[in-house]
Amino acid sequence: MALKLYEQVALQRDVPEDGLRAGDVATLTDIVPGPPGQPEGAVLEVFNALGHTVCVTSVSVEDVEPLREDEVLSVRRLARAG
Repeated sequence: MALKLYEQVALQRDVPEDGLRAGDVATLTDIVPGPPGQPEGAVLEVFNALGHTVCVTSVSVEDVEPLREDEVLSVRRLARAG
């Protein structure tokens, strides 16, 4: 899996503390070292349908994958934590 900075990626798991779900699209803004023996981290910026930042969050690089040509984007309402 070749992750590139500032490209869109798809989440592979829910991130409930940020109201995000597997399949949501985010922009990869940084890759950071993980703890010893652990995978690197992926810093993501998530935008709403109008292009406004919803949140910045971090997950393992194993929790994201690049978008593919055979995928279609969809719209859902953001689930807010709390």
